[in-house]
Amino acid sequence: MTEAEAEKETVKAAPDLAALEQEGEIAADYVEGLLDIADIDGDIDMDVEGDRAVVSVVDIKGGDLVGSNGEVLEAIQELTRLAVHRQTGERSRLMLDIGGFRERRRAELSELGRKIAEDVKRDGEPKSLQPMTPFERKVVHDAVAAAGLRSESEGEEPRRFVVVLPV
Repeated sequence: MTEAEAEKETVKAAPDLAALEQEGEIAADYVEGLLDIADIDGDIDMDVEGDRAVVSVVDIKGGDLVGSNGEVLEAIQELTRLAVHRQTGERSRLMLDIGGFRERRRAELSELGRKIAEDVKRDGEPKSLQPMTPFERKVVHDAVAAAGLRSESEGEEPRRFVVVLPV
């Protein structure tokens, strides 16, 4: 591979910050419209984390837009991704958080992943976890990898789950 080809590959692999910011703006407008329709007050923050746009509804007042175990949040996120896709023509990996739910859940799952990894290291036996969303599985996989172990996802959606494997 020539130097020019290698540089082109590096550029291609890097996230397009302007496109991600545009995704965030489209998503924020869409979510703001949903909040207006539902007559729910909340402020919207936009950010880019790694290779995805992140839109957060903060200081939310009224209405349960998270639902039990985040089901309503997941549905709103999918609708928001569809709205972004409709305007950009590109598939979106946008992450939506409402009232800090995902951030709290990320901390809980990171701790769970670390604890399960310790158990598997100690016992030498694989451990299966409860079914999780793709976001939740990713957090657990990252925590297990950070602990020096390997994990896999098994099963079919929506009952897909993580299995933590010994070394």
